[in-house]
Amino acid sequence: MLKRSVLSFWSWFALGVIVIVWTPLVFVVWVATMPFDKGRYATGYTFRRLCVLHQWLNPLWKFRTSGELPKNKRNPYVMVSNHESFVDMLLISHLKIEMKWLSKESILKIPLVGWMMKMSGDISLVRGDRSSGAAALKVCETWLDRKMSVMIFPEGTRSLDGEIRAFKDGAFRLAITTGTPILPMAVHGTRSALRKHDWRMGDTNAEVRVLEPISTVGMTEDDIPVLRERVRDLIVAEVAKMSAAD
Repeated sequence: MLKRSVLSFWSWFALGVIVIVWTPLVFVVWVATMPFDKGRYATGYTFRRLCVLHQWLNPLWKFRTSGELPKNKRNPYVMVSNHESFVDMLLISHLKIEMKWLSKESILKIPLVGWMMKMSGDISLVRGDRSSGAAALKVCETWLDRKMSVMIFPEGTRSLDGEIRAFKDGAFRLAITTGTPILPMAVHGTRSALRKHDWRMGDTNAEVRVLEPISTVGMTEDDIPVLRERVRDLIVAEVAKMSAAD
């Protein structure tokens, strides 16, 4: 118990130092690339590398990635994943591809971290507000037009009991209306990394697995329920495989 507390204190301290150091670095990249990098690819990619450094300095967390990313990383995708924990964002950021995250507004208001998210082009959403949701999806369309992938958790929020919740329509409507392929991902192991109402981190060996892209060519809004359930079934099945392999 004492060891976990000490290691957690160190990990939080390391994260704080990294964020303080990284913020001006991301700012410099943002300003330097602004005239020619309309997708803010370099800014976002630089920002998300801090997650890799933090995991390297955190003795409690071991992250890995598997599966194959598309060869053309500038071909945009609507990326979706199950949502076990806040730590999912840190894990998925290990993938060597830039994506714009659809995130609740309160996270983008966090000093330094929120500033870097805004510089990177991440998208703010007020949970439960229909007008905010519609506006956020419009911003997602803008990024897709700029050849930038977007990342959405279709459950809407983290699962508290480990069961994958029902998927909402938004990500699939966005993919179909813009003709963008879905890139499903399965996350396993982050739930024990950071438990609710406990500042201490937990030992975890977490993995994000990239699955095969799914084309939306020829689909209409009538196909949203079928696409949504198809993707959820694929992720549920893959998470079950990952769990059985532990």
